[in-house]
Amino acid sequence: MLSTLSRFPALAAALCAVAMMAATPAKAAAPEGFETLAEALLPTVVNVSTTAKAPNQNRMPLPDLPQLPPGSPFEEFFKEFYDQYKNQQGQVPGQPPQQEEKVSALGSGFIVDAANGYIVTNNHVIKGAEEIKIILHDDTTLDATLVGTDEKIDIAVLKVKTDLPLTATKWGNSDDSKVGSWVLAIGNPFGLGGTVTAGIVSARQRDINAGPYDDFIQTDASINRGNSGGPMFNMKGEVVGVNTAIFSPSGGSVGIGFAVPSNIVQGVVNQLIKYGKTKRGWLGVRIQDVTPDIAESLGLPKNTHGALVSSVTAKGPAETAGVQSGDVITSFNGHPISAMKRLPRMVAEAEVGSKVELGIWRKGQEIKLPVTLGQLETAEETGLLTGDPTKGKPDAAKEEPLPTTEVPAIGLKLGLLTDEAREKYNIDKNTTGAIVAAVTPNSPAAEKGLTEGDVIVEVDQQEIAAPEDVKAKVEAAVKAGEPSVLLFVARKKDLNFIVVKFKK
Repeated sequence: MLSTLSRFPALAAALCAVAMMAATPAKAAAPEGFETLAEALLPTVVNVSTTAKAPNQNRMPLPDLPQLPPGSPFEEFFKEFYDQYKNQQGQVPGQPPQQEEKVSALGSGFIVDAANGYIVTNNHVIKGAEEIKIILHDDTTLDATLVGTDEKIDIAVLKVKTDLPLTATKWGNSDDSKVGSWVLAIGNPFGLGGTVTAGIVSARQRDINAGPYDDFIQTDASINRGNSGGPMFNMKGEVVGVNTAIFSPSGGSVGIGFAVPSNIVQGVVNQLIKYGKTKRGWLGVRIQDVTPDIAESLGLPKNTHGALVSSVTAKGPAETAGVQSGDVITSFNGHPISAMKRLPRMVAEAEVGSKVELGIWRKGQEIKLPVTLGQLETAEETGLLTGDPTKGKPDAAKEEPLPTTEVPAIGLKLGLLTDEAREKYNIDKNTTGAIVAAVTPNSPAAEKGLTEGDVIVEVDQQEIAAPEDVKAKVEAAVKAGEPSVLLFVARKKDLNFIVVKFKK
């Protein structure tokens, strides 16, 4: 059959196309239009108008009074000039005091509770506002009060009081919005009023470094300035995202917009309405990515993912449960950690005070640890998440060079961790190990970014007491034919695992 069809290429191509169509699952056809959906959804979307004080940039700073000899004929003249300048609140003499300026901003929002008048928008839309007004689809203007904000995912909840009937949106499951799914965006671009645009979900789980819980939905639906805080709808008319950011070299839409998924927003909105603030779960660990090099050094099974614990907060939930630096958290309450950034979101969305189970990979073994979660906001308020490194350096002229130990296999010179070194490099008093005195250019250590002042705390998950310990463990790894060593490195208040490969 193939030899026969080879003489009729057009017929062969047609038959192949028919066979492929038969084997391909049927897909949902593109909608013929969005008229009915848009008509139903437009009344649920509002314009948000804010007014705030503008900093007066035209005022000149108050000058210092010139130093004049006592009895100088200019002394009285300059004093009179200075007092006049001061009384005019920094204005140039001869000019009237400037009036306080106001700035206005426009954004979007959507009604989530018609009975109680709750509206969702972006935090950056209303941040610093003295006055917030809501403009409904029929151009009715209402005063709004701020219920609560969450800067971490850029969400704010507003409230209006009115006897007018409001139309609320419905939340959808953002996880059901797959790449290629149709979406509608409705908002107030450039202050034009209710505007509908359509597109598809272009990508999921985008991290644009906007916050600790970045998990954006990317869309090519036109989103411009003023769309911030507006909803992204699926074809059922459900909110699956809050339009928050755009990527644009020009400031206008280039087809790359980002929305916070509804599955993240909804829980935060409920907390803001109930408490006026968020109540997030807190584990008390600092984590980093498990790179292929780190996975190999730790002996992780193939295709195992997770979050590598670089440090554990003292008196935090994780320390209480027995979590250690060097552990790899592979699952949270039975859910696999597919990527390091997934863990903070899972923890944050868990209920404060709830008991969860962590799957841990520790030194070649899998273990399970139960942990009772704390509250992130309480940890922030009590200073458990912040450090206060010592400032300043000693006088360089008083410093004396200390003896160093050279580790040529990786290109380091190491010294003792003295009190003077701690002060010079802002090293925490509880950090122990060997300090990096110098890094050989183009060496394996240099390629991994190690620098003077770093402290080697562990080598291959074994603690270090002196520079000679590092040298001995590195040389043992080279002799054993290992391709690399796993260093646990402290830099000021930060702790990270770094794999340094030996040069062949």
